[in-house]
Amino acid sequence: MLALMLIIIGIFLRFLPHTPNVTPVAAIALFGAALLPTRRLALLVPLALMITSDLFLGLHDIVAFTWGSVILISLIGWSFKKSSKLSLVLGGSLASSALFFVITNFGVWAMGWYPSTLEGLKNCYMMAIPFFRTFLAGTLVYASALFGAYALAARLIRQTKFARVLLTD
Repeated sequence: MLALMLIIIGIFLRFLPHTPNVTPVAAIALFGAALLPTRRLALLVPLALMITSDLFLGLHDIVAFTWGSVILISLIGWSFKKSSKLSLVLGGSLASSALFFVITNFGVWAMGWYPSTLEGLKNCYMMAIPFFRTFLAGTLVYASALFGAYALAARLIRQTKFARVLLTD
């Protein structure tokens, strides 16, 4: 149920008007990996979100780089299985954003959007800095909201009869 909800929410939010790169995809990859019961499901949820929404938004020649980045971000989130302290969520958000920036912009350069030179690669990364900032901001906000809402809900229901069903820890 959680997996399906994350996919639906992620797709919905990618379709709403938003600042470029301010989507919950990386945050959902982190959160889903921390809470979903299997590594396979943790990898499939954000990938399903990306594939489904990209089929409607439009495919491009760097999808292998974007989808691959999202899978790797899930592996970062998998490390949150034992603890999702605020410092880990913030650090994971930063690491995920940096990983996405490095991989996807390498893809932009490798697919010929910039000259195939070291200078072209440098220019590609320089031109992408504004997108990194918005991606990082979106990931920080959405990850904080997801992990924070979960922690609050867990605290509120811990003493109720629903705790055994709803809490994974």
